[in-house]
Order: sequence, then C-alpha cells, then structure tokens
Amino acid sequence: MASKFARITIIATLLAVSACGTVQGIGKDISTAGKAITKTAS
Repeated sequence: MASKFARITIIATLLAVSACGTVQGIGKDISTAGKAITKTAS
C-alpha cells in the first residue's frame, strides 16, 4: 500500500513540475495532485 502511494506521489509530482512554468503554477499543480491523492486514498 505504501509503495503504491509513493509511486502515485512521485508521478503526480513529476507531472506537476513538467506541466507548469511558474512557481505559482507549481503550487497550484501540487495542490491539485494532493487533492487527487487524498480522494484516491479515502
């Protein structure tokens, strides 16, 4: 379970970093990824 969560987190982080060009954009993408992970985990 923990390794699946770690993989999802790493993939979400990589997508967030590659998809945005500004620091503000990174924050929004990480927030969105965190919400998706929280929804998946519950």
